[in-house]
Amino acid sequence: MNETLQVAGVVDESVVDGDGVRFTIFVQGCPRHCPGCQNEETQPLTGGRAETVDSLFAQIRKNPLLTGVTFSGGEPFLQAAPLAVLAKKLHAAGLDVWCYTGFTFEELRAKGDAATDALLASVDVLVDGDYREAERDLTLHFRGSRNQRVIAMKETRNCGHVVLLYDH
Repeated sequence: MNETLQVAGVVDESVVDGDGVRFTIFVQGCPRHCPGCQNEETQPLTGGRAETVDSLFAQIRKNPLLTGVTFSGGEPFLQAAPLAVLAKKLHAAGLDVWCYTGFTFEELRAKGDAATDALLASVDVLVDGDYREAERDLTLHFRGSRNQRVIAMKETRNCGHVVLLYDH
């Protein structure tokens, strides 16, 4: 069975959504409605277009310059199961996976949900936390507000506590 995602859009080559040259997938749907959200059009739970994991993977594989793929939104963890499947295919192809989420790592772990856990296990870097206008800081690496963290997931899984990729 080929998993399907509801996608708001993609960016074929991005250098602002993580390290290297990335293919960014903006999923449709986010219940958080953070004031000042830069992707407000991705918030409605309906809309966007249906894309299969295989179709997205084929699009990504067309560009040999990519170093990785970023899941953004919307809220990727609303579609954790198909994204986990895609992440495994991407790793097998030698690409890394970044994921932005409005949830904190701790909130995601506390869900005890198999799909959420599968996506967390398949992500190389997690940028967590809701966007907060009062903590906006344009000098931060790959995040918009000071409360957000850029988490090195392999190290976090190995150590059993959050390890930051960027601490400033």
